[in-house]
Amino acid sequence: MMADDAHLLIVDDDERIRGLLQKFLMRSGFLVSTARDAAHARRILSGLEFDLIVLDVMMPGEDGLTLCRDLRQKLTTPIMLLTAKGETGERIAGLEAGADDYLSKPFEPKELLLRINAILRRVPAAEPAVVAPKVLHLGEVRYDIERGEMWHGETQVRLTATEGQLMKIFSGQPATPISRATLVEELSRSGSQTQERAVDVQITRLRRKIEADPKQPRYLQTVRGEGYMLAPDQGAP
Repeated sequence: MMADDAHLLIVDDDERIRGLLQKFLMRSGFLVSTARDAAHARRILSGLEFDLIVLDVMMPGEDGLTLCRDLRQKLTTPIMLLTAKGETGERIAGLEAGADDYLSKPFEPKELLLRINAILRRVPAAEPAVVAPKVLHLGEVRYDIERGEMWHGETQVRLTATEGQLMKIFSGQPATPISRATLVEELSRSGSQTQERAVDVQITRLRRKIEADPKQPRYLQTVRGEGYMLAPDQGAP
């Protein structure tokens, strides 16, 4: 499997590390989503399939080992554990929980990349006919993450360039509030000169294409004090 084909999920309670890893791995050619804790990861995994999960062990609430052990009973997705503890006993516990590899913090991002690529090379390529589409379901609307296409039934919904970029940003972090400032920054990287007020206008237009009632949005939500959040249906086929 090549990086261009792989969708990774990073689960870490440290926002700074999540952001740094996401940017580094995206620059390396991966599609990357993030989760802030085990509960958030479960919500994302209920609606999306991933090619590899990078999972921090030391998290508040449900820790990474417990989540890894539970996921391994349901999924065959490769899991790499990250931890501040490098003792042999900890590594053995991680591997016994079902992890495919184990990396101690602090680590060089290059080593993480090499280990991820090594794991993905061991994963047999799936037949095209059985590859699960990476699709978010938003009521009667569905969004194909890989193709960047939105559909309402059999009809494709036309997205402007800015709307397409917004959907790409939101689909990379479903069920996660994203601030206006972050949206402006991400849109600027793609060449769009956008201000926060203009983001609000674009969100309003995008809601008209997603929501049954744009004035009472169910899927593209406003999170007071935090920004906007895409909340897809969970467990949709």
